[in-house]
Amino acid sequence: MLVWVALAGSAGALARWLVDGWLGQRRFPWATLLVNVSGSLLLGLVTGVVLFHGQPSALTQLVGVGFCGGYTTFSTVSVDTVRLVRERRYALGLANSLANLILTVAGGALGLLLTH
Repeated sequence: MLVWVALAGSAGALARWLVDGWLGQRRFPWATLLVNVSGSLLLGLVTGVVLFHGQPSALTQLVGVGFCGGYTTFSTVSVDTVRLVRERRYALGLANSLANLILTVAGGALGLLLTH
């Protein structure tokens, strides 16, 4: 299972890199927000399928720990926020932090709700 989780993590990291390349550099880190929200939604969906529909918990390990672990990137949120603050774009730094916090929690909750 460890090898499969590692491969899923690699696929997640590649997917994140592709999204970042697709959206490119912007004034606001939209790619990171999109990745984190979609990854949280996916994690909520997978968790809901396992919890509410009796699917094997290995699915959570493979998709949740593996793919979503490689795909989502909360450390980049921190780096982006610090960068925005250092550039004296305080409102964007605050917006970045709050948007990631609120929307990722909402994404995970929506995923659970959709599978319940």
